[in-house]
Amino acid sequence: MAADSHPTEKTVTGAVNTGHTLHLAEKIVLSVFLAAIIVLTVLGNLLVMVALCKDRQLRKKKTNYFIVSLAFADLLVALVVMPFAAIELTTGSWRYGKTCCLIRTSLDVLLTTASILHLCCIALDRYYAICCQPLVYRNKMTPIRVALMLGGCWIIPSIISFLPIMQSWNTIGIEDIIKERELSLAANETYCIFLVNGPYALVCSAVAFYVPLGLMALAYQRIYVTAMAHARHIGTLHRAGSAPEQQAGPDQQGTSRIKVETKAAKTLAVIMGCFCLCWAPFFLTNVVDPFIHYSVPWQVWTAWLWLGYINSGLNPFLYAFLNRAFRRAFLVILCCGDERYVRQGSFGPSRPYPASVNGTSVALRLVFQPSPGQSDNGQRFLSSELESQESLGTT
Repeated sequence: MAADSHPTEKTVTGAVNTGHTLHLAEKIVLSVFLAAIIVLTVLGNLLVMVALCKDRQLRKKKTNYFIVSLAFADLLVALVVMPFAAIELTTGSWRYGKTCCLIRTSLDVLLTTASILHLCCIALDRYYAICCQPLVYRNKMTPIRVALMLGGCWIIPSIISFLPIMQSWNTIGIEDIIKERELSLAANETYCIFLVNGPYALVCSAVAFYVPLGLMALAYQRIYVTAMAHARHIGTLHRAGSAPEQQAGPDQQGTSRIKVETKAAKTLAVIMGCFCLCWAPFFLTNVVDPFIHYSVPWQVWTAWLWLGYINSGLNPFLYAFLNRAFRRAFLVILCCGDERYVRQGSFGPSRPYPASVNGTSVALRLVFQPSPGQSDNGQRFLSSELESQESLGTT
């Protein structure tokens, strides 16, 4: 993804130098594979955007502004970044000139970084929704703050992409290496060579991956701890018979809540695990490569870069399979508005709260009140109330 995916392009040129060429059968297989990734990414993110536009319940949630912006960034990755990378990989050359190379590289850095920053904002939004009281969440996530966070998701990547790349800041100190690579290429071919110096690799990797990764890990760790604590408290109180009965039906019983929170925690682990699996190899290599004289093989760069691209196509499928509200909306769209899925959706009349819409756990607001059934006035019992926050994994 982001900040410096483009050493891959530099390494593709290195493949030409060593005489590496793809046979026709290899080109066909590779082209089909890459085309499948691009098509699935486009369709998946389009489906998310259409679902949010057509489903009134999904549009009500602040978090979904981040989700639709994320889907738009991932869609652009599939439309303006992946196709050029696929063409260059299969043909072994760049045919669109140096200016287009710089623009394409800048867009690559911008869009993939924006995608990661959106995931970070979603994690922070869920942290405030689940680990804080509802009033705190409403005060924190005002429309203005949401707009500022969304703006940051696009402005920050622009600063670390177009500005330094167009000004050639990323090549300071490595001009001789770039010239050497250009001279070593075949005279009748052109290539999109993109190398980055050590400072650019460190700064951009930190902004595009390591800082968002740290914030996401902290947020999801707190969400996990909160979910498990709620489940243990509710389970203990129900076993003791001291928890007040809810009047909204069996969905709010303690056992059901424990299942919801446990599944939510597992889903958070899946989301975080997929993110790390897709982008950690690339950014680890990206930081190391400038300090080992750009000796990472081009095959490694290509594999890690496309693994990161796959993350842009993976997010919609995580929502589809792990989130009931999104799955319901997807089914309604794919089945041409069949009313059966509307009636069977997450917003049935038996539920007193909106079901999942954003990929996180149901928040339980903890209210401590004096317990008239206890002889010790200092003792309190836990009265839990389901808040209509988005839930993750409530299926």
